[in-house]
Amino acid sequence: MAEPSKSSDDPDIHLVQQAQGGDTEAFDQLVLKYSKRLYGLVYHMTSNADDTHDLLQDIFAKAYRSLSRFRGKSRFYTWIYSIAVNMTLNFLKKKKRRASYSFDDIDSGIQNDPAFIDISHSSNPRKQSNIHEIQKKLNEAIQALSKEHRTVVILFDIQGIPHAEIAAILGISVGTVRSRLFYAHQQLRVDLEDFRNSDKDISH
Repeated sequence: MAEPSKSSDDPDIHLVQQAQGGDTEAFDQLVLKYSKRLYGLVYHMTSNADDTHDLLQDIFAKAYRSLSRFRGKSRFYTWIYSIAVNMTLNFLKKKKRRASYSFDDIDSGIQNDPAFIDISHSSNPRKQSNIHEIQKKLNEAIQALSKEHRTVVILFDIQGIPHAEIAAILGISVGTVRSRLFYAHQQLRVDLEDFRNSDKDISH
């Protein structure tokens, strides 16, 4: 049985239909609507601003080329998120084959990027330094996860997408989403606990 259309409750369906009819301004509105969230998604997965900008252009280009095949069986945001995740994962696989990953590859300006928490208002230099260090360690811990576990953490914990939508985006069951999140959270706790313990040792 074919999947029932979800277009009736898709807030983007009118813009999608206009874009499918050749209205480039309608597609530009979709790009504007999703650029910031997709930027955050890709950036947290790659930790590199240049790679993120390049990938984002490729993602929207592919979405535009494929728009005629969008039939509304899912919401548009689920569909474009699927494209973004798949393209980013493929990019990371190719990057891993080209060279071994190192945390030195993480964008040196990541702490100042709007995709991450803005703490510039902090007036306490020591507190600000500590928060930067925690952010850095958390990012390293996320990057150390497998691509599959990193993806669900970013989608759920950072992007705030529900389990069911993550399952639709990734093409997996809700149970698999929950299982991956459980494992990833356990791993992050271990990594961050090690960091807290080492920080206490240094302070004593």
